[in-house]
Amino acid sequence: METRALDGILGISETTYRALGLEESGETTSSGSPQVLPAIASHLEKSIRRNERLVKASRKNDVVSIFHGSKAPTLSVRQYLERIFKYSNCSTSCFVVAYIYVDRFFQNRSGFCLTSLNVHRLLITAVMVAAKFLDDACDNNAYYAQVGGVSTEEMNELEMEFLFSLKFRLQVTTYVFETYCQYLEKGGGSNRDEYPICGRSKVKNF
Repeated sequence: METRALDGILGISETTYRALGLEESGETTSSGSPQVLPAIASHLEKSIRRNERLVKASRKNDVVSIFHGSKAPTLSVRQYLERIFKYSNCSTSCFVVAYIYVDRFFQNRSGFCLTSLNVHRLLITAVMVAAKFLDDACDNNAYYAQVGGVSTEEMNELEMEFLFSLKFRLQVTTYVFETYCQYLEKGGGSNRDEYPICGRSKVKNF
């Protein structure tokens, strides 16, 4: 892995840090991936199930964007995150920051829901943007496009749309990073339900 931009310098508890696998000696899955990946995948998949129920119940079509595919990929959210982790050279902290970026993205996209049709493109874009912002060295868009299973041209377009949706707000404070890590480690909490990412009116923020 390249320089770990946030690893080891935050005030986050050592227990939380290790539990999410955000250090070399931290906990990993059976496949060798850090525990933060299944934690993120679990929250996103809960959001997807809830959002798709809401869309179905409302009998309205989901807002379609360049992040939508014609059908859901065969890889699950967890498998896709593990693929990105395996083939990219980004620091583990990038996945937490990418998760924060996805949250911010939906705060600024009214009526736009996280679904099985857009989660994969959002994730590869968010991780790439996080790596560019955090790490000393980062692979280029063409490489991330190959990892993510999209064309380089599409990757470029996804990046620009994502950045404008974030209003280029990429800075993540120590407090925000720690808060998200604690939430991921605990698997959610009583102050937050299933973390329903579904446009500004549905998002429950920290």
